[in-house]
This record gives sequence, C-alpha cells and structure tokens, in this order.
Amino acid sequence: MKIETFLAGLFLMSSSSAQTLPTPPQAAQHPHTVTAPFGAQRQDNYYWLRDDTRERPDMLAYLNAENAYADAVLATSKPTQDALYHEIVARIQQDDASVPFRERGYWYYARFETGKDYPIHARRQDGAGIDAQSILQANANGNFDGEQILLDVNALAAGKDYFSIGVYEVTPNNRVLAYAEDTNGRRQYTLRFIDLESGKTLADTISGVAPNVVWADDNKTLFYVENDPDTLLTKRVKKHVLGTDPATDTVVYTEHDDSFYMGIDRSRDDQYIVIGVGSTVSSELRYTSAAQPGQFTVLAPRERDVEYDADHYGGRWVIRTNADGAKNFKLMTAADGSTSRTAWQDLVAHRDDVLIEGFELFQHFTAIAERSGGLERVRILRPDGSEAFVSADESAYSMGLDVNSEAESPWLRYSYTSMTTPSTTYALNVLTNERLLLKRQPVLGGYDPEKYVTERLWATARDGTQIPVSIVYKKGFEKNGQAALLQYGYGSYGLSMDPGFSVSVVSLLDRGMAYAIAHIRGGQEMGRAWYENGKLLNKKNTFTDFIDVTEFLVQQGYAAPNRVAAHGGSAGGLLMGAISNMAPDKYRVILSQVPFVDVTTTMLDPSIPLTTNEYDEWGNPEQKQYYDYIVTYSPYDNLEAKAYPSMFIGTGLWDSQVQYWEPAKYVARLRTLNTSHAPVIFRTNMEAGHGGKSGRFRRYREQAEMYAFMLEQLDVR
Repeated sequence: MKIETFLAGLFLMSSSSAQTLPTPPQAAQHPHTVTAPFGAQRQDNYYWLRDDTRERPDMLAYLNAENAYADAVLATSKPTQDALYHEIVARIQQDDASVPFRERGYWYYARFETGKDYPIHARRQDGAGIDAQSILQANANGNFDGEQILLDVNALAAGKDYFSIGVYEVTPNNRVLAYAEDTNGRRQYTLRFIDLESGKTLADTISGVAPNVVWADDNKTLFYVENDPDTLLTKRVKKHVLGTDPATDTVVYTEHDDSFYMGIDRSRDDQYIVIGVGSTVSSELRYTSAAQPGQFTVLAPRERDVEYDADHYGGRWVIRTNADGAKNFKLMTAADGSTSRTAWQDLVAHRDDVLIEGFELFQHFTAIAERSGGLERVRILRPDGSEAFVSADESAYSMGLDVNSEAESPWLRYSYTSMTTPSTTYALNVLTNERLLLKRQPVLGGYDPEKYVTERLWATARDGTQIPVSIVYKKGFEKNGQAALLQYGYGSYGLSMDPGFSVSVVSLLDRGMAYAIAHIRGGQEMGRAWYENGKLLNKKNTFTDFIDVTEFLVQQGYAAPNRVAAHGGSAGGLLMGAISNMAPDKYRVILSQVPFVDVTTTMLDPSIPLTTNEYDEWGNPEQKQYYDYIVTYSPYDNLEAKAYPSMFIGTGLWDSQVQYWEPAKYVARLRTLNTSHAPVIFRTNMEAGHGGKSGRFRRYREQAEMYAFMLEQLDVR
C-alpha cells in the first residue's frame, strides 16, 4: 500500500494554496484465487482486506488512509457541510415525544430532551383524564408529573462511541423490564433486566442475542432468540428464568436450516407465545400457551414456495398466505388445534391487482394493510363482510398501520406521510367514522408544505413496463432541462420504498433541486410479481429500470443530463455499483452507503452473516446457473478501465449486514481502473455498523458530508 505517496500528496496540498488534490491511497495487491465448487475461478487481488477480527494493522492503515484522503478532498465543502447540518437540525423539534399507546394500564412513549442524542423511554399510569393527547400536551409543556422513566438511553450511552436499544419488554404484571443493547453496531445484543419497583438492575445478563424477547404470564420466564456467534443467524429460542444462571437456560427450539430467519412474539389475544421462522420462499409458525408454556405446536408444516404468517384472536387463527397460487396473498382462518393448512378456510380472497401486506385483528373489525396501483391503503373489514377504505389526501403518499396495542378498542391508529407532508398519526373510530389527528411531526424553521409540489409519474422501461416514480420539488421549479436531480432507489427483498417526508431533502429542494424515488422492480410496490421480476435471474431488471427512470426524467426536463446524482444503500448500494458499470455517463455523482458490491464472493461464503438466508434472493453461486448470472452484474467483478462518475462510498467497520471489506475492495480496485479525474471518496465509520452512527443528530453530520460533496459535484449553490 502506497501510503507514503498519499501522505506526501496530502502534505503538498496542506502546505500550499494549490487546488491539486492529493494522490489517493493505493492498496497493495496480493494474488488470491476464489474458486466455486464446480471449478470456476476468479482472481481477487484485494481479498486480503478482509479481516474478521477488524484488528489487523495493515488493513486498518488502509482504511485510515482513505479516511484521511476523504478529509482532505472534502475540506473545501466544509462550509456547506456545516450549513446543511444546521439547516437539518434546525427543522427538528428537539424536545419531542412519540404518540403514547396504552397497554396493561400504562401509557408508553419515548421522548427527547433538547441537545440530547438519545431517547428517554417512559410510561404513565392510566387514569381519569389520561389519554394520548393529554400526555402529548403534558410532555410539550415540560410537565412530567406521574412519569416513570424506564430507560434513559442518554445515560446508558454516556462514554460510548456507539449505543443502541434494540427492544424492551415489560412483564405482564408491569414490574420487570428486559432490554437489549448493542454497543458497537454489530447487532449482537446483550439482554439486561431492571426491577421497575426498586429501579435496580438485576444480575441476570445474557449476551449474543437478537433484539426479540417475549415474557410468559408468570412474569419471570423470558423467551429470547440466540444468534450464531459467527454467522449471526438467529439459531435458537431459549427460555430464561429470572435469578438463574443463563448458562443453564433451556433450548426450546433450534432452527437447523440456515436459509431461515427466526422471530418470537405473543398472539394478539395474549393466549400464545409464537415462534415464526421464514426464508425468502417459505414460512412456519409454532405456538405454546403463554400461561403454561410447554411443547410448541406447528400451525402448518413448512412447504417450499408457501409463505404464511398468522395471529390469534376471538378463538381462531387468521392467516396471511400465498398458498394455492395466491401470489399477492390472501387471508384465511383456522380453528384452534389446527395443525395443517388443509383445514384453512378463505376469509379475504386473492386478487391479481391487490397485494395484502399485513393485518391487525380487533374485536369489531379487521384492518388490512394492502397495496394497489403502487400505493398503500388500509381496508376495514367488518364482521358482516362490509368494507371501507381509509381515505388519503394526496396522489403520492405512504399510509400504514400504526401501533394498535388494544384489540378491544374501536379506534384504529394509522400513519400517513408524503414527500411534502411530515409524518402524521391519525386515530379513526371505525364505529362512528370520527377521525382524530393525534400528531403531525413538527418541522421548524418556517417549513410550509404549500411551497412544495409532489407528483406521481410513470416511466416506460426498455421492455415496456411502466415504472412508478415519486418526485418532489419546490414551487417555481422549471422543467427546462437545467436543474440538478437526486434519484433514490433500492429494489430488493420485496421492500417497497414509499414516498415519505424527509427533513434533509428539504435542503436540496430549497437549493433548486428535484428529488425522485424510482419504484423499480425488486421492490413490491406493484405487487408480488414486481418483486419476482427483480430477483434471482431477473435481477438486472432492477438496474435497467433505474437507468430508464433517469433517462425519462431527463427527457421530461426535470434534470440536465449532466446534473443527475443517484443514491442507494445496502442492496441499494449494489444498485449504485451496477448502474455505475452499466451507464456511468448518465450520472454525475453516485452516493453509495454500505454497498453490497461483491456479490459473487460473498454469496460463495456461507460463513458470512446472512449469506445462507439469501440464496433465494440472489441465487446460490455454488450452482453454475446462478454463478454465471451473478458474475455478469456483481459490481466488483465488472469494474473495468473507463471513466466513472464522482462517488461517495460509505461503510461501517462493524457492519454485520454488508461487511466493510466489500466497499473497501471495490474502491481499491476502482482506483486502479478509473480513467476519469472525478473524485472517489471512501469514508469508513470506525465505530459503527450497518446503520451508521448512533444518536439522533450524529447521523445528520454524516448525511451533510455526503450531500455537500454531491452539491459541489453538481455545482449547486
């Protein structure tokens, strides 16, 4: 690694007024052959950058050199970074609080104090005149009489570079709290317990777990999910009894198939403790009594290409499933004691044009979260079979079920947002149709949604498919082909990127930019087929859809052809790497966070976290058919000698989802092949994982740095 060359360039830049950038660091090349089981071989000269311990000096020296280079190149944008950060933070109400929800006689919420990065989790006891709105008002007035603080995360995070609470759960008798903490971003959590009556932390401590716990009715038995220490796969459900040695905890279930994820929950009526396992194409659920936990009963045995999830209320199971060819899912019911799907009966039939994404059971109705025409909606199904839809106020929006903790309530809570409307929580009385606005996220600094315009557009892909696009800009924006545009995309795992409000995007709009979300195949915006047509051997549709949306927006005058930026993270970072190889001339700058860019090598290595879970997403390259396809788009494998756009690539040293060495190798190889003079920035957060830095405001520092780089490259003032 030519660190000396880099340091010399950095010295020359700092000791003169010249605008010449320093020479970027160059990683050493060490021959390494990656061999697939069927014999195919590839050379990976930067494989040495992988260090599972994250301690090797030569690897750390390279990452630190890249960070120093990033500091030097980004120095000119520091005033813009500071301006963006202060603009974004100024829009955030610092002494804010979530909408309280009631559970077992208490109202639970989280609140922030001015100047502090982390939330305070608290509750208030229910009583006369106490409801969500009165507590919101009391919190806004700084009146915390009657409040019990459960977790002050600011105190817990003191002195730590990274800290996150993954989950907390209170016993049914409201007296003991279990919580899971992560101190490095690796998503390996430690469970701790607090006696809420005395405020004392109990001695019980359990490490290496997922943020997913369930109490039994006896108020002392906790079910939790244990991770594999190497792959981080959710492998076992264990049972811990307070006051006993965790080393003696009983294993109640082990998942032997490494392609399955695992989670635990309580049923809607609190009757059962439920274990759910699922792969990309199959699911299975088992349950036991919450009052007297024992053997777990399987609701229906797993079958390949049959997915289902279920909940229990009113003496029956309600099941969402794609069984019997219901590609967009349907709802079915099963009686207590059912152990096979042959006994299931239809409740809501499958439709080709409606994707059922979830449901919530109530005493007086069932709320169904579904998607049609690329947009979300909530359907109300009453016991008599009549239906109604929750109304929306805009053409492009996001709507979904919110926290609904009480099944007996006639009130349905749902969330609503758009690219111009801040996140909003409503409560709808399904019996009377009365609607309450519980909270609209405050946006300070004079933000006025009437000053901005959002549109839903349709771009034609090269195969004729119509791709939905959500776009926002400030009023007065001219579609004259001269503006700058930031286009965002994801397109994997069936995750839909719905149009929502962003306090940081406002800073781009106020500078005359447009911001667009391309709802490309690989997501699920247009139903299950939208996902199927963007995965496995159809994966390239995701990339070409994004490029075709860019061409459409340029043709329609939303952007100048040389002023388009693209942004994606994780699997969206794969998207960024692919479009950089396929159409580098379409983009002036690429913003890529924690990018999955070394698909072939990662998917050939089952020891890497998440690999085995994702064979049905990308294909298993141990099989020649999938290897041959993956290697044609994997960004690292397809880098070549040509002019690439400016890039900002970010990662976290402790990332458990996409290991840091993927972008590190990608950047190292790119530096040897890139024929353009466009800057490539590689920023490694040395104290964080997949989600970046912890804390409420620190992440905006990272975002401001990335956006400032983009604005400089796009010549946006």
